[in-house]
Amino acid sequence: MVLGASSGFPNQITESALMAWLKDSGVSNTNIGILSYVALPYLLKFLWAPAIDRYPLPLLGRRRGWVVLTQLCLALAIAAFALQNPAVSLTPIAVCAVAIVFFSATQDIAIDAYRTDVAQPNERGLAAAANNLGYRTSAWIAAAFALVVADYVGWKPAFLILAAVMAAFCFGTLLAPEPHYEHQPPRTLKESLVVPLRELLGTPSALAFIALVILFKVGDAFALRLFTPFMMDVGFSKTEIALVLKALFTASAVIGAILGGVAMVRLGLLKSMLIFGVLQAASNFLYYALALTGKSYPLMIAAVSIDNVAGAMGNIASVALIMALCDVRYSAFQYALLSAIALTPRYLLGGPAGWIADHAGWDMYYVVSVLLALPGLMLAWLMREKIKQLDQPRA
Repeated sequence: MVLGASSGFPNQITESALMAWLKDSGVSNTNIGILSYVALPYLLKFLWAPAIDRYPLPLLGRRRGWVVLTQLCLALAIAAFALQNPAVSLTPIAVCAVAIVFFSATQDIAIDAYRTDVAQPNERGLAAAANNLGYRTSAWIAAAFALVVADYVGWKPAFLILAAVMAAFCFGTLLAPEPHYEHQPPRTLKESLVVPLRELLGTPSALAFIALVILFKVGDAFALRLFTPFMMDVGFSKTEIALVLKALFTASAVIGAILGGVAMVRLGLLKSMLIFGVLQAASNFLYYALALTGKSYPLMIAAVSIDNVAGAMGNIASVALIMALCDVRYSAFQYALLSAIALTPRYLLGGPAGWIADHAGWDMYYVVSVLLALPGLMLAWLMREKIKQLDQPRA
């Protein structure tokens, strides 16, 4: 859970906090959407993940050494945000954001591998839930703190304090127990790349599973891509977004993670994907209603709460699917590759999302988000027998 919190903390600094900072400075929705492409290292982290499998650092074991190193680098990169001004130039802001995302992605590689290495098949849902609890809570704290401090004091002190908190996560990593490994790390960098790729792509259903990983969360990812600009355009202030919306966002996501993790023990992977997928798609209609109605606290509370309960449940199923597809010997690379594939819609749809919001309106934006969710549900149903097999213990 603590490692999940460390993983989520920098993510929202380059998501909600950055978007609000840019919006505050008069940057257009289209430019905000384009600047969201600084998050592309999240999609490319599989390129250096084999090195994490192959070269453990000399301290703190196979995974935790990398986690501590990236946590310290993240603290420095976040502090560099305090030196920038969006009104002067967006280029140095983009450079700092790319650095934060790069170190955050590397931290995710090691943390995801750690979680995959210690979880048994019947524990995947609960392991994903624990990670989600930490991730969501920490992400809300980072975003809410940044927005509130920025409203009353300014963005510079907000980023400096966030950097100090990021450095403090090192203590949690130092206390994390080291997993027991029955296998040695790959002997060469080539082995850490070729063998896991062969395992992932060497089966007849490989491409179908990859498509499922991409499509399962695409509608939900699109709906939340410009969440903060949407709420600001509807009429909510930064403080309201921080203290009300983000609190609801996190509380409902925590509830959804708990419900999803516990339900997966009884439902299994297939039923969880189908049920959770339908819920997360249907919940986007509430944002559609909010876009038509305008600023409304009751509707906002319902939309944010229901959508994030359903979205968190869907995320539990998605993470469990990725964990089920990984081999413990190469979990850093395989999980990084599959999770990057899963995040592709989230980070590539920023430009189209901003364009649709500016030219078609927020109401049509959320209609599109529902339509984007349907292909993933259909594919999960078509692959139901293959998905059932993933719940069986590995030989």
